[in-house]
Amino acid sequence: MKKSLVLFVLFALPIVAYLFFASGVNQFAKLPVVTENIKELPESTSLSGQKIQLKGKITILGFPGTAIVYNQGNAFNLDQKIYNKNREFEDFQVVMLAPKGSEAQAQEVVEKLSQISNMSRWHYVFAEPDAIKAYYDSLNLVGKLDEKLGTPNVFIIDKNLNLRGRKGANKKGEIEYKEGYNTISAADLHNEMGDDVKVILAEYRLALKKYGKTKRQI
Repeated sequence: MKKSLVLFVLFALPIVAYLFFASGVNQFAKLPVVTENIKELPESTSLSGQKIQLKGKITILGFPGTAIVYNQGNAFNLDQKIYNKNREFEDFQVVMLAPKGSEAQAQEVVEKLSQISNMSRWHYVFAEPDAIKAYYDSLNLVGKLDEKLGTPNVFIIDKNLNLRGRKGANKKGEIEYKEGYNTISAADLHNEMGDDVKVILAEYRLALKKYGKTKRQI
């Protein structure tokens, strides 16, 4: 019995793990680039006092606007469906770019989420409203910010400052376009975004194997 269990662990589990990562709804072999070579964050300050940048990190980038507390349910969805499942990796982070003056709201949300999650890789950064608008426009997206400089969508930025999503023909030959993921929809985060994050993390895991780096450093 024990021998059979050992054989199962050694041979069956790796196959199960592979099928798990390969069975998502994403039909792209590699997560496409939606916008190449985006800019670094505009001049800003962070809630933690750290200097936050995108280069060298896999970033989930959001624009919560001035209604951070009002839309805190969006942050909760993102925390539970995406952040909390990937925060163990050193090169993964969530960055929320918000207008100056909303620091107290951000602190309130961080304190609430800290009761259920380690928020060390979740950063709120603050910039002037005009700088946020100009930065968002530079991403060349179809979606726009609302009158409070916010959007429920979040975006995947890779280590080389490329905005990634779904663009072009997938493996089935179907044309897809998805630039962001709606934090209002737990299903959108759990299914499409969760799957796309797996794809981009798998890209970096393959690179790690090539260069022999540690598993937790993407």
